[in-house]
Amino acid sequence: MTEDCVACPVMANHIRVALVGQPNVGKSMLINSVSNAHLHVGNFSGVTVDKTEVLFDYEDYHFTVVDLPGSYALNDYSIEEKVTSTFLFNGDFDIIVNVVDSTNLEKNMQLTAELMSMNKKMVMALNMSDEAEKEGIDIDEAYLSKLLGINCTKVSAVTRLGIDELIKSVISTFEQDKTSGKLVFSEAIEEEIDNVVSLLNTHKYQAPNSYRNVAINILKDNKRTYERMIANPIWTEVQPVLLEAKRHIELHHDTDDVKEAFAEEYASFNRGVVAEILNDTPLSEKRTMTEKIDSILINQYFGIPIFLFFMWSLFQLTFELGAIPMDMIDGFFGWLGDVVGATISNDDIRSLIVDGLIGGVGAVVLFVPNIIILFIGIALLESTGYMSRVAFLLDGFFHKFGLHGQSFIPLVTGFGCSIPAYMSARILKNDRDRLLTLFIIGFMSCGARLPVYVLFAGAFFSEEMAGNILFLIYISGAIIGLFAAKLLKLTAFKGEDEPFVMEMPKYRLPSLKLVWHTVSNKTWMYLKKAGTFIAAAAMLVWFMSNYPKNLELNSQFESKISALSSQKEITLVENKWAEQRLEQSYLGEVGKFIAPVFEPIGLDWKMSVSILTGLAAKEVVVSTLGVLYSLGDAVDEESSSLKALLASQISFASAMAFIVIIMIYLPCLAASIVFTREAGHIKYFFYLLGFTSIAAYILAFITYQVALLF
Repeated sequence: MTEDCVACPVMANHIRVALVGQPNVGKSMLINSVSNAHLHVGNFSGVTVDKTEVLFDYEDYHFTVVDLPGSYALNDYSIEEKVTSTFLFNGDFDIIVNVVDSTNLEKNMQLTAELMSMNKKMVMALNMSDEAEKEGIDIDEAYLSKLLGINCTKVSAVTRLGIDELIKSVISTFEQDKTSGKLVFSEAIEEEIDNVVSLLNTHKYQAPNSYRNVAINILKDNKRTYERMIANPIWTEVQPVLLEAKRHIELHHDTDDVKEAFAEEYASFNRGVVAEILNDTPLSEKRTMTEKIDSILINQYFGIPIFLFFMWSLFQLTFELGAIPMDMIDGFFGWLGDVVGATISNDDIRSLIVDGLIGGVGAVVLFVPNIIILFIGIALLESTGYMSRVAFLLDGFFHKFGLHGQSFIPLVTGFGCSIPAYMSARILKNDRDRLLTLFIIGFMSCGARLPVYVLFAGAFFSEEMAGNILFLIYISGAIIGLFAAKLLKLTAFKGEDEPFVMEMPKYRLPSLKLVWHTVSNKTWMYLKKAGTFIAAAAMLVWFMSNYPKNLELNSQFESKISALSSQKEITLVENKWAEQRLEQSYLGEVGKFIAPVFEPIGLDWKMSVSILTGLAAKEVVVSTLGVLYSLGDAVDEESSSLKALLASQISFASAMAFIVIIMIYLPCLAASIVFTREAGHIKYFFYLLGFTSIAAYILAFITYQVALLF
């Protein structure tokens, strides 16, 4: 302690402050505006950079403020920046006061975003607020505080505006428990941060800062963090994880420099903040190309119709283009079944392989072209930066249903697959908002449901209408999800809405490499499920639909068939035989047992069974229907496809009710496991099971009754 400090009266609390800001933001003048302050000027240890310490008293508190050299970022590019970053990582202080220039907020917040990642107690001083007001810049500091999760105060070092309020804000923050700031990166970076944090947790790594801060620093190639970790045995396990993480991040940002990727993330975060809290933009400011595009795409009147048009076009392409290779895939699996079947003499084994395995998996693989087109469309919209704009655009609309714009990212991800959607809900740091979003993701129809929709759209609507019906199904699911969110917000998830910062990246041309990476990974996941889990489920369905054998029934029908000469009569008897075999099988018994439950919504026992198998994986619904209904398939060309067979055996009203059930009820087993893990307790799984089951049944019943009128 200095001599001046010794002369001070003994105070109840001593607060050590690190004063941080970019060059020319008025830090020194801000210090000088504090009355009765004692200034001490010296040098930081080992360097010739000036070190200014300010000591003053306020009420029952004694302050020691260290004015750190102006730094544009926390790096070692200059002596000043090295001194600042070294002190912040190793120095003895209680709280950071980040001084920013209110007239140049977006640029100044580059440093703010980095400071927030340190997970230290922090307040923001919005200096030069008087100048900002003269320039027509109106900053909503109260909303900024909520967005960032730190106290923000307007001040002016020249007029001494807000000085007392700033000091009180520092005291208030000092007295409170440390809370995490709301700096959240994009999904790819957050995923890799979580991977590193998980590894550090496993090994109980000793770190001066939070594990999240260590993960961010090492991903950004921070030299100090590297030096500390390399000396620890944990490095041998961290290094391969780190290399893969950097490749992933660089791919998503179309760069070979991970520091550049983080710089882009900080800039996107800052643009999002500024877009939220600036009530007026200076008229003299020249608009960038990004702002010009935004004036159209996120226009308050045209933005949502433009977004809906893009999604409608995507679903039209999904159906129209996807239909082209489907015939070839269908023909290939038919040929494969004939070839393989010809080599197997045992009837039961041949039926298992051809009808169960090849037929079941083929029914799923058939829809791979549709899945690929949908994934490509979503990946293109994400990689251009448009999806983040839509989240910003929908924020006000989402608030009406208890959600907010940040929920949009996991929700739209749910159109591809529920598993990554549940994981991406981590960007919502408020537990209540995150849980609410988790409960609604299942209403967004994942890619696994697409084969069911395509099948029924093709069976009950013309080719010209099928694409529109597909779009309508997806939009209907999303709308139902919004109303479900409102219901949950009014009941189970009551509470005040928490504001957010949505990243606003610059528009850029889509990276073909990134699109390929995203689409290929998700398609491979789909095919892997088809080749393993779905194949096993299809074979189980085949077994349950073919056993136990009824020898007496088989003998009766064989006798009837042998006495017939007309092929038409033989076909009718064979269909009747297949139907009775199914009814007496294990699957038939299960179906008939649960049939009374589904009878009020017009579903027969076969459709009821397919709903149950869909709990394992939604893709299995198609293969289950294929196994069940193919046993009664006619041999003429007009009724050879599953679509034609469904259209002939299922009423329109029943089909619509079935689609509603598929749209709403519990996601697949794998997704349910991930949901439970992300929600944090098994009880939430049972809440989700009950909520989605009741909602699906009620809406399916209403749909069935309405459809009967037509």
